[in-house]
Amino acid sequence: MTTKKVSRAFDYTIDFQHTNFREHPELYRVGVGEQGVLLVEPYKSEILPLWRFRTEPIAQESAEAIYEKFKVYLREKDFVGADMARKYLQMGFTRARRYANHASGKKYTQKEEDEMPDDRPYPYSQGSIHKQNDVRPQEENALTNEKAKAAAIFKKYWDEARQHPDYLQQKKEFTEKYVTGIPFRNT
Repeated sequence: MTTKKVSRAFDYTIDFQHTNFREHPELYRVGVGEQGVLLVEPYKSEILPLWRFRTEPIAQESAEAIYEKFKVYLREKDFVGADMARKYLQMGFTRARRYANHASGKKYTQKEEDEMPDDRPYPYSQGSIHKQNDVRPQEENALTNEKAKAAAIFKKYWDEARQHPDYLQQKKEFTEKYVTGIPFRNT
């Protein structure tokens, strides 16, 4: 029996406005990093309202709430939801670190000739259009400021989520069922 390999890459051609990934998990791909975090419904609507990192206490409350949601998805055997929660924890870390490093949230300097093309296809988050420019200086307190503390909180929960044994098992089962085309056998 021959099985057809399906791409592991995140598919940006899906009609995200009209696709319910809880009903159609076969369309979901883990992708790389945070891909799809602001697209995949109904999970975006369930998790995004919990996601905050402005201060250390707010980050703590947010990371705890998202991690609890992560565990609920795992209990419900909803791998897509669990993976999306994991991505929000990751995004909490990366965004808080960005602001810890650069208070403006902008890593690169901007030149007058840099323009944002209006017709960029999604995903246009494959790096800043300014990434060839100089990197702005890092904040002096980038390792100790409020955003650094918020980032550390999200990092702790993100690490727990991506190493969680149930998450790893469900990811393996999901990949075998929907990505490699090899049926999962529970032996």
